[in-house]
Amino acid sequence: MVAVKICGLSEPVTLQAALEAGADMVGFVFYERSPRNVGIEQAASLANMARGKAAIVALVVDADDKALHLIAQRVRPDFIQAHGNETPGRVLEIQKLTGIRVIKAIKVLEASDVASAKAYHGKAALILFDAKAPENLVGALPGGNGISFDWKLLNNTADQFMLSGGLNPDNVSRAIAATHAPIVDVSSGVESSPGVKDISLIWKFIERAKAAG
Repeated sequence: MVAVKICGLSEPVTLQAALEAGADMVGFVFYERSPRNVGIEQAASLANMARGKAAIVALVVDADDKALHLIAQRVRPDFIQAHGNETPGRVLEIQKLTGIRVIKAIKVLEASDVASAKAYHGKAALILFDAKAPENLVGALPGGNGISFDWKLLNNTADQFMLSGGLNPDNVSRAIAATHAPIVDVSSGVESSPGVKDISLIWKFIERAKAAG
């Protein structure tokens, strides 16, 4: 069965809904420009709600050692999601510094982007394929822009990976059928407005993803 990650959670009520709906992973964003950004203590409290019920993921963007150490100590996530320009060497450094497995986000527009993931084999615990924002997209974020990429680019991806980018309850079944993704990740696709999660959309997304897988 397909595993589901609900990312960008920031409120106890929507986190609880994700857990009750069957989310396998829950993500908290540590990036000040994002409308989903959470503080350390806020995230620590949410993580304690989820611990033992779903895998906890801390999303960072080119975070420095001090920030990573603080997240590791206070939030104690199961994974750190490196969603910036982290090199393979930096991914290894993050894991060594924190002792926490790293998910590396690869932003995809064309086949060469998918191929670039090979450099992270043996270094990142998982690869997450997300959509690369167009250069002319105003206010673009490292992730959570609500845009998708050509799923056919993943046709030759045999290794386990996570699929993200523009997923929502209406297209997640097609995305799984097209990519055979074992894990799907959603953020803006289950929101009523930027950063505001919608409980009904969370339920629909998880139900449809699980049914498709």
